[in-house]
Amino acid sequence: MKPRHFLALTDLSAKELKRLLARAIKLKAMQRRGKKHTPLAGKTMVMIFEKSSTRTRVSFETGMTQLGGASLFLSPRDTHLDRGEPLEDTARVLSRMVDVIVIRANSHAMVERFAAHSRVPVINALTDLNHPCQLLADIQTYLEKRGDITGKTAAWIGDGNNVCHSWISASHQFNFHINIATPKGYEPKAEWYADCRDHVTLSHDPKQAVQKADIVITDTWASMGQEHEKAERMKAFDGFMVDGALMKLARKNALFMHCLPAYRGMEVAAEVIDGPQSVVWDEAENRLHAQKALLEFLLTGKPK
Repeated sequence: MKPRHFLALTDLSAKELKRLLARAIKLKAMQRRGKKHTPLAGKTMVMIFEKSSTRTRVSFETGMTQLGGASLFLSPRDTHLDRGEPLEDTARVLSRMVDVIVIRANSHAMVERFAAHSRVPVINALTDLNHPCQLLADIQTYLEKRGDITGKTAAWIGDGNNVCHSWISASHQFNFHINIATPKGYEPKAEWYADCRDHVTLSHDPKQAVQKADIVITDTWASMGQEHEKAERMKAFDGFMVDGALMKLARKNALFMHCLPAYRGMEVAAEVIDGPQSVVWDEAENRLHAQKALLEFLLTGKPK
């Protein structure tokens, strides 16, 4: 039987995603009460990271430990992938030894190729196209703070990048609307919202995008691998910083989200990220609990 992979939010149905996040909230409560839950005892997770990480690595390793399993971390220099071994061969070998594989890759195609030759579940921990694990934590955070996200409005301000793509997918899966404001030339890929245009409004005006928004989200203007574009991007994104004035145009109880790391004074003002509407620390913590629920689901089939 073929394994269930998690390469994008759309790999799970809307019903499965909702159950998964309900489980994440329950696992978080259990962990805070000190209740042990070790359904993955005897299981091993391997992580292959082509890109550096803080939150993703720590949350996956800690989560696997809390679930009773073990984890291995492999950077490119630790494997034969960096020495020319075919990706498909690495996938065939590792998936005969471990129970789940988490990959943080430069190219989404790499993760898809790996999953196609793996006997065990493969989880996308970030690629150039999307970041589905981040969205699990983000939606969990909204559920905890405000309840059901159905029918709400999110506003994305900044680069139409991989996290933006995953917010677009989430808008379809969880049935809310997202207003996206980017500088010209930095829009999300058209194919990413082709099937959910009714949930997406594109513009180049941050003030227009945040009108009546329940959530305001941004991300760094220069992601990993784009450092050489930083000066050019700084000019292009002038006027796209989420500051107090912009937040006042959203709903009074709007939440501010950012996947981190954040650069105060660039994509977000300190008054916002460190202010009362910011839930970025809850988002970061929820990476742990959402990914625990994901690991449990992929390896045990729960919650059903």
